[in-house]
Amino acid sequence: MTPPVAWLLPVGVLGLVVGSFLNVVVHRVPAGLSIVRPGSACPRCGHAVRARDNVPVLSWLLLRGRCRDCAAPIPARYPLVEATTSALFVLVALRLAATGELDLLAAFLVLAGAGVALALIDLEHGRLPFSITGVAAVLALLALALGWWGGDVAPLEALASAALWLGVYGGIRVLTRGRGMGLGDVALAPLLGAVLGALGPGPSLVGLAAGFLLGGVLGMALMATGRAGRGSRIPHGPFMLVGAAIGLFAGEGLAAAYLSLVGLG
Repeated sequence: MTPPVAWLLPVGVLGLVVGSFLNVVVHRVPAGLSIVRPGSACPRCGHAVRARDNVPVLSWLLLRGRCRDCAAPIPARYPLVEATTSALFVLVALRLAATGELDLLAAFLVLAGAGVALALIDLEHGRLPFSITGVAAVLALLALALGWWGGDVAPLEALASAALWLGVYGGIRVLTRGRGMGLGDVALAPLLGAVLGALGPGPSLVGLAAGFLLGGVLGMALMATGRAGRGSRIPHGPFMLVGAAIGLFAGEGLAAAYLSLVGLG
């Protein structure tokens, strides 16, 4: 059942607020800075950002993408991150509501928010900070635990899925002696596996396979065009996260189609 617009509105607003916070996380965490203090300020003139100029998306539009005090340009990435996070939150809510699995909403929203920050940091800095993955893991597992307590989430499926993802990513790191997979990828794997596994084996297996497939296809394309060589390091975190999204939104259907194709459906 699709939730009414009135129910989706607060989810979208929450996504905007979280997206605004993620902009701070993406900027400060890789630099080792506090995400709490000092408050946001213009990097050019140093003036603190006023409360009325800190409204997600709207303030950037009203200011025409420039600082109120010195007219320095404000990167369009800021409202884009806010709008994307909001849209992602709404899509996740719609997906879970359609299958009556809203008890998993909190866990998936945590994963969606952390995923946006992790993907941007990995693309820019080539790493997945443990501080973000760790906090996301604690919050997501607490949300799943509430579902287990209420009897709506099967803990064994989630734990088995987490173990599978950890085994695959950890195994690759061991076999390649650290060259084929980063520790950040290994740390993120069980979190993705646990949350997707709460939906069932289909989303988990599809999400796991999709991440490797996407990474492999892009890697071959970059090598074919001469933009990367065999020794080039391509951040894998974004592929893990996009693969997990595919598992969430299309995992059940793709798994059923595959089983039917091989005569097991």
